[in-house]
Amino acid sequence: MLLLFCFLGNCFWFPTIKKFWLILVLPSDQQKLDIFSGAAFADGEFACSANTGCLGTETMVFLQGYFADLALSRQVYRCMDCFSLKSCCRKKLVKNSILYNKCFWKKTILFYFNILKCASPLVLINLQCPTTQLCVSKCPDRFATYIDVQASYRYKPDQWNYFRQFCKPGFNNPRKVVLRDEDCPSMIIPSRPFLKRCFPDFSTKNGVLTVANQTTFKDGRGKTRNVTDLREAANGINNVLDARSVGMKIFEDYAISWYWILIALFFAMMLSLLFLVLLRFTAGVLFWIFIFGVIGIIGYGIWHCYWEYDHLKGIPGSDLTVYDIGFQTDFKVYLQLRQTWLAFMVILCGVEVIIILMLIFLRNRIRIAIALLKEGSRAIGYIMSTLFYPIVTFLLIAICISYWAVTAVFLATSGEPVYKVMANQTLCKYANLTCDPETFNTTNVTKLCPGAQCTFAFYGGESLYHKYIFIFQLANAFVFLWLVNFAIALGQCTLAGAFASYYWAYRKPADIPLWPLFSSFGRAIRYHTGSLAFGALILAIVQLIRVILEYLDHKLKGTQNSFTRFLLCCLKCCFWCLEKFLKFINRNAYIMIAIYGKNFCTSAKEAFFLLMRNVVRVAVLDKVTDFLLFLGKILVAGGVGVLAFFFFTQRIPVFAEEVPMLNYYWVPLLTVIIGSYLVAHGFFSVYAMCVDTLFLCFCEDLERNDGSTAKPYFMSASLHRILGKKKLSPKKAVG
Repeated sequence: MLLLFCFLGNCFWFPTIKKFWLILVLPSDQQKLDIFSGAAFADGEFACSANTGCLGTETMVFLQGYFADLALSRQVYRCMDCFSLKSCCRKKLVKNSILYNKCFWKKTILFYFNILKCASPLVLINLQCPTTQLCVSKCPDRFATYIDVQASYRYKPDQWNYFRQFCKPGFNNPRKVVLRDEDCPSMIIPSRPFLKRCFPDFSTKNGVLTVANQTTFKDGRGKTRNVTDLREAANGINNVLDARSVGMKIFEDYAISWYWILIALFFAMMLSLLFLVLLRFTAGVLFWIFIFGVIGIIGYGIWHCYWEYDHLKGIPGSDLTVYDIGFQTDFKVYLQLRQTWLAFMVILCGVEVIIILMLIFLRNRIRIAIALLKEGSRAIGYIMSTLFYPIVTFLLIAICISYWAVTAVFLATSGEPVYKVMANQTLCKYANLTCDPETFNTTNVTKLCPGAQCTFAFYGGESLYHKYIFIFQLANAFVFLWLVNFAIALGQCTLAGAFASYYWAYRKPADIPLWPLFSSFGRAIRYHTGSLAFGALILAIVQLIRVILEYLDHKLKGTQNSFTRFLLCCLKCCFWCLEKFLKFINRNAYIMIAIYGKNFCTSAKEAFFLLMRNVVRVAVLDKVTDFLLFLGKILVAGGVGVLAFFFFTQRIPVFAEEVPMLNYYWVPLLTVIIGSYLVAHGFFSVYAMCVDTLFLCFCEDLERNDGSTAKPYFMSASLHRILGKKKLSPKKAVG
């Protein structure tokens, strides 16, 4: 027994025991996927189906077959790549054997039965031309229609013999009305091979597009058409070829560079971890460098505006106002006015003054925010396991998505299959009517509508259950949103409990529990499931309303008046704001639940009023945190992206020989950049939760304790110094 491997003209034979793997080109027409056993094509014909092409590089399928040792002698073979079969037969098969004689290496060009269908928009959607396709040895060199050849085949048999080489293998019945079954093309046109496909032989005569010096042709269905229709069809085929070629090249790039992508993502993970650790020492430096950099840039802008304002002094026309010249499409005109630069200078001066005043009056709160960021980095250093908890959340969300998808598919496919008539002719009165595939060929539909087929449309029915399928889908979507929000809430409560155990440890790190993350997860599952589910329920209801509004907006698009559009826009905006507000409240409520173990409503109320009593600190901390984390994401994604660019473009001499040969180096590069950003986002989301938890603990510490021996502060020494409170107790100072 032998293993036959044919792909892109390369053939290999491997010995095996009563089993072989056969790699085949996957045609789009599933009806032609059968393995022919013990049968030969008549007259040496060999057909390729759908859009495989005679040099096809389409999707490969691996078929494991258990065949007898006489499989080759029984002529088990396929419609595969003509050149591949040719190469295998020439190199490895015994000359004049049965399989050798079935290698039709002259038929290497793909011929389209009705190339006009390739101009359909469905070509780009399905990446294939919706017409029968055939492997031929040469392209047609004349105009002819099946109707004309059929009428003259008795006294002009040569025309029929020429025409039938473009019909399906074995067909030799010119009296048959073939347009119904598409045994033959309705027309052939002068063509020439291009990219191993038959394209119309275009030429220009006196600036007019022609095919074989003709500007019109018969389409074989009683119509005379212009050759420009053929050009549109050829463009459609080119679009398919381009899309398939790009897709295959991208797939090849991923196949040979995936391990380098994983290495880059691992490097991004280590870089994100390093950035979080270094924030303990560099948070303040990074923030103040940015602030003074912004002040310096704005100061330079003020000086430049003044220089332009003074430079335009005395130039004719520069003293005109914006009102005098009115609206101009060339905005460079406004730059020639002194008034424009004066306005810019005033605006920049205002921004500069506002920033400086904010820094003066909020300097202490900014120092607190930076100290909390450093404390967050220190907390993560003690509880490193929290950095990997997002993996648990990701797995839970993946399970929720799988549940929703499977349930949605079952609901969508519940019921009986419904078949409808698909007709090529637009005037067919039976088009889109239901039909029975078992009895369709016995009806007169195929006679009245040549080429019509009874195809599957959807699953459905007329029962009460099927009438409310949409309601069931909404319920499924609601459960999906509820479960996803619950998974996120569980993660937030777990992380908050772990970081709260760090803050409320009087002596750090001696008083931190042994397994803070696992202990917090156990408490959240055992005691707080109801509170987390209730918070997720409220958020899921608002999100479902938003989904319904988006659905209504999509369905009513084009039929709604101005008032309806305005109303829908206002509703969508309001519920978007409500969702953001609820996410903010829920996040802080989960922190309070993790600290005190109270129910959701009580925790949400206490968290809200606690934040309102410290609203300025909240605003400053949020902005400082957002800036530093955004800067970290950019540094991680940008740094890894730059290294990946130099690597994949072979600009690092040490690794030049290790770089894979790529079609598009930007494919793995973009994957690395986007993946690095997502990896950094996952790590920094833990850090953001840490900072928010420590902030609420800090605010509670200030309100419940006074620094005395009876009520000592639990905050770190750096925060204590910034606040200027009483000195820490001796034990606290030592810890």
